[in-house]
Amino acid sequence: MRVLAAMSGGVDSAVAAARAVEAGHDVTGVHLALSAKPGTLRTGARGCCTVEDSRDARRAADILGIPFYVWDFAERFTEEVVETFVGEYAAGRTPNPCVTCNEKIKFEALLEKAIALGFDAVCTGHYARLSVSGGVPELRRSADDHKDQSYVLASLTPQQLRHAMFPLGASRKPDVRDEAAERGLAVAEKPDSHDICFIPDGDTKKFLDDRLGERPGDLVDAETGAVLGQHSGVHGFTVGQRKGLGIDAPAADGKPRYVLSLEPVSGTVEVGSSQELSVSTIDADRAIWPSEQPLPGPTECVVQVRAHGGMAPAVAEADGDAVRMSLREPLTGVAPGQVAVLYRPDSEAGDVVLGSAKIAATA
Repeated sequence: MRVLAAMSGGVDSAVAAARAVEAGHDVTGVHLALSAKPGTLRTGARGCCTVEDSRDARRAADILGIPFYVWDFAERFTEEVVETFVGEYAAGRTPNPCVTCNEKIKFEALLEKAIALGFDAVCTGHYARLSVSGGVPELRRSADDHKDQSYVLASLTPQQLRHAMFPLGASRKPDVRDEAAERGLAVAEKPDSHDICFIPDGDTKKFLDDRLGERPGDLVDAETGAVLGQHSGVHGFTVGQRKGLGIDAPAADGKPRYVLSLEPVSGTVEVGSSQELSVSTIDADRAIWPSEQPLPGPTECVVQVRAHGGMAPAVAEADGDAVRMSLREPLTGVAPGQVAVLYRPDSEAGDVVLGSAKIAATA
């Protein structure tokens, strides 16, 4: 096949491209320039979109002997990812920008251009597995539980999955680093990227403050209705947050308070005890079904609400693009705007993604 390898400049995408070459595919490497001012992004190991990363990707492509290009997706990245991120926080929701980037940039914008240029697939360094059942693609957890990225890929459509390649799905990270060293790739020991790539200093609150300004409101005790303090904007909070609430007086029981809910119109941030954070029902919308069909009825599954952790067995029932998940074990810190991913347990071949949806409400 003609394969377009998305090369971020890290070890994972470099080894994924190398495996695609070794498998006999006609591979071309591409690095996505996602910032109009890449010098303003954090340098070194913490980001994934810097000038240094572009150079690392080019050096890896040279070693693999494949053509390499840099494509400017900065404008679309700003519109689809950054502006969506800011808008969601302003609305009192908690987005996952990596989910949005995979959906809108790597497997919408990039894949559309790749297919238009005659490529058959886009190859990335994500840790996830793909299989086919009855002609339908199945997205599965990777072999490395600690690196599994099926959660941030679960919003991909069946058509996108049909043109995706994840060569690292059956591998573990230490083995990938060893392989990179054996192949002579200079990124073998390069640390993983962390945090949000478009926030240079990692200060999400300041980033949002600069774009949204002050939107003052009250911090309110959910049980008594008492006003405990003021804040400068609901965008500085997320459900489940404990630190940085700006409340001087301790709770009556002496235990920490947590953010329970956000009301962007009134600016009210409700806080309460850890027990009040527990939810047993999740309602979500904008569901995506890799099988192209919603759940046939009440379905036993495992629900995951964060990229790392936040899992519970549940019974899920779909109604069009809406889904209700009744948890068999309560979860805490479940925030509207997050993605709920439904898995069918399969210990042999990796849990199968049944679908995903945006969390709208909890109870």
